[in-house]
Amino acid sequence: MNKFANNYSMIWITLFIGLLLQILPWTSSFYMFKPHWLMLIMIYWVLALPHRVGIWTAFLVGIILDLFSGTILGVHAFIFSVIAYLVVFRFQLIRNLALWQQSFIIFGLSLTYDLLLFIFEIMIYQMITLSPMVFLSAFIDGVLWTWVFLLLRQIRRAFAID
Repeated sequence: MNKFANNYSMIWITLFIGLLLQILPWTSSFYMFKPHWLMLIMIYWVLALPHRVGIWTAFLVGIILDLFSGTILGVHAFIFSVIAYLVVFRFQLIRNLALWQQSFIIFGLSLTYDLLLFIFEIMIYQMITLSPMVFLSAFIDGVLWTWVFLLLRQIRRAFAID
């Protein structure tokens, strides 16, 4: 039971670090370059341990992000749940791809995140803030995926998280 609790605590520590990186303020000129850290870390854990970290965990992480970022409660929860569903639905296929191929999947998931956020902005705030720079943010997520994947895999192996 103690090992089980340690496994979950390490997962939540990495998600908390992702939350801190996500809510870290950036200047407006560099905001479009900001990676979706929490999404990347959540996707890793959903891929690595789909029997422990799934759609409900993604929903809870999204609610926490909504509370910390000041958005309407449920926006990020819904988006993270959709992304977790897409990953869980094909986790065996994604897991067996090479890292450079997984980066393309992450690029698509990051675009999905940005486009769903855009749809919620239109529905809730009636404002349009879509920019072609969204593709740059998704590209950065795809490039960072290899680094995030290798780092979190090292953490998972070091702490024997299963």
